Amino acid sequence: MDADTVWQLYPTPARETPLRGLYLGHALRDIGAAGDRPFVYTNYVQSIDGRIAIPRPSGKGMMVPADTANDRDWRLFQELAVQADCLISSGRYLRDYAEGKAQEILRVYDEPRFDDLGRWRAERGLSRYPDLAVVSGSLDFPIPPFLTEAGRRVIVLTNGTAAPERMARLRDEGATVVVAGEEDVSGRAAIDALGEQGYRTLYMATGPRVHHLLLADNVLDRLYTTVAHRLLGGQPFSSLVEGDLLRPAVGLRLHALYYDPHALDGLGQQFVCYAR
Repeated sequence: MDADTVWQLYPTPARETPLRGLYLGHALRDIGAAGDRPFVYTNYVQSIDGRIAIPRPSGKGMMVPADTANDRDWRLFQELAVQADCLISSGRYLRDYAEGKAQEILRVYDEPRFDDLGRWRAERGLSRYPDLAVVSGSLDFPIPPFLTEAGRRVIVLTNGTAAPERMARLRDEGATVVVAGEEDVSGRAAIDALGEQGYRTLYMATGPRVHHLLLADNVLDRLYTTVAHRLLGGQPFSSLVEGDLLRPAVGLRLHALYYDPHALDGLGQQFVCYAR
């Protein structure tokens, strides 16, 4: 089997298919353009035992485990990001980013190996990068100057109890601040607000608590996961979704399943896509 390919196991029949372009082939922008509200999707890499993040060696904050992170999954992360009008992140991510502790998602496909993805956006008349939406109640984070200097829009989604002086500071830094919920940010209100800003494809690229907001209000359309064939154990850890029990449980159907036998020194991984 060619190292540049994976096996598509579902939909059947099974077939060998290129890794490069795998998620571009899902045509998420076409789906978003055809819908009556924004199309919302997310993606995680996890271990077999469900870890998406473990404590940093310093003990401060969480990180994607080195034992699950890999270049083949990262390529597909970029293919999802390149299709978005706007990335959804969090105030915690921007705090970590300012301290140099966060995975780079703000300047995706800057590396030469992803030049084809920059061209993909340019050929469609899109800006170099998606805009950024930040979910935060505390508003205690800085906006990296390079974001607004490059002409990207930053939309801050907060709640009705947020401090007015912090709202004003973020507006002074170039952000648009939108109240999307009373005591807490509402998933539905946040997505509706982004739809009113003209966004049609929204890539939620942050942690399990924002994921919970979207699931609780039934506004997540598609969940992508990479299951790396390693078990990690350990406490504490973060999983795909964290928060109160979802009532009712959120049902998703299998949309696509791929087997990648070449990752992780031959241990392999699965690329799974679920649809609402």
